[in-house]
Amino acid sequence: MVHSFRAAVAEARSHENLYFAALLPEDRIEKVLGAAIALWQGWIYTPAVTVWVFLSQCLSPDHSCRDAVAQLIAWRVACGLKPCSAETGAYCTARNSLSEEGIHELVGETGKQVEEEAPETWLWHGRKVRVVDGSTITMPDTEANQATYPQMKSQKPGCGFPIARILVIFSLSVGTVLEAAIGKYKGKQTGETAMFRGLYPVLAEGDVVLADRYFSGWCDLALLWERGVDIVVRKNQLRKTDFRRGKRLGKGDHQVFWSRTPRPEWMSTDQYAELPEELKLREVQILVAQKGMRTRSLVVVTTLLDAKEYPPEEIALLYRRRWQAELNLKSIKVILQMDHLRCKTPERVHNEFYMHLVGYNLIRGVMAAAAFQSGKSPWEISFKGALQTLSHFLPILLVNTPTEAWCDALLTAVATHVVGDRPDRFEPRRRKRRPKPYKLLQKHRSLYTTQDEKSS
Repeated sequence: MVHSFRAAVAEARSHENLYFAALLPEDRIEKVLGAAIALWQGWIYTPAVTVWVFLSQCLSPDHSCRDAVAQLIAWRVACGLKPCSAETGAYCTARNSLSEEGIHELVGETGKQVEEEAPETWLWHGRKVRVVDGSTITMPDTEANQATYPQMKSQKPGCGFPIARILVIFSLSVGTVLEAAIGKYKGKQTGETAMFRGLYPVLAEGDVVLADRYFSGWCDLALLWERGVDIVVRKNQLRKTDFRRGKRLGKGDHQVFWSRTPRPEWMSTDQYAELPEELKLREVQILVAQKGMRTRSLVVVTTLLDAKEYPPEEIALLYRRRWQAELNLKSIKVILQMDHLRCKTPERVHNEFYMHLVGYNLIRGVMAAAAFQSGKSPWEISFKGALQTLSHFLPILLVNTPTEAWCDALLTAVATHVVGDRPDRFEPRRRKRRPKPYKLLQKHRSLYTTQDEKSS
């Protein structure tokens, strides 16, 4: 893993590419986007350059096109090339020509590559665990965005933002995004479970899915079982548990049979008929102790039936790591500032969403290499610390040829920033400093007048 990272850095420098080529090589971009290099000879914004500049825009604190183009100019000057125009029109045109399917594919490509290079010791019982979680994002209040992703009905017209639901599948071993989807927040088949069904192809036989209670429906468990995929999920609170029934495996641990539930609307009659009449499942009680609070219990449902191979303690520790998905989403939405996107049309919003995930995966790749070199686990390393360190180290590629010492220093610095193991952390969120005292918008801007502002 460390060797491949060093080789990519050296290759990028030898061709005098933008420094993002050290993390995302040109040939991979051309392969995924299906663009022939010969067709872009003499162009400044080739598909690879456009992707690299787009990445710098998504990962920068400013997120503006002007800042991204300014970085490109600096890179070209440092490489002895003629500077391009500071106008953003050419870049925006090139960025809008990138296909959504291509950028979406880059997410899976970058995520899977890091996972494939991970050592066996990072896996759980030698198996790959996929963590599923969802969230929401907002976008600019434009007519196009409102038509596709309407704002919440509780908000007044002109006073809210279009909102979309996202679902992400993470690799537990390295933290990368393997697949993701974006869709409407409200309406039929817009929930997280429905979005997850559309991402089933990314799951392979032998995988383990780790999810919360929303994914514990009988039909969803049966569909995953048919694919040869095991699941560890918190039991829905509406389904009662009686450990006096079923095959007892230990205290708070037994095997039970769940009978088939009525056919849901989203499932066809033929598909429903192919499902078994009942599922053999295992229910495990987990005790959660939090400082200053009562110890509470929850029940985890799993298709991992062998209590000797998968003891209840191991199941409990695995489910506690579901918190990692929450931290990963926080890294994407807060640290990379993806909670509110900036494009004015749904098509461009999709590209921006997937490009943020590509950038996230590239940073995770560096974190994995640093963890491997230092003998740590990737989830022990701070994402924010890695991003800050990487942003200062990579520009050195513009003026210096990277050496073994350069790579060692980078990976050592990244591995230095560690985070605590806090799977059950709970604390009330309070702000020490309140936001700036701007008045809250209560009606559409067009309804405000100068006289209203003076009287208020």
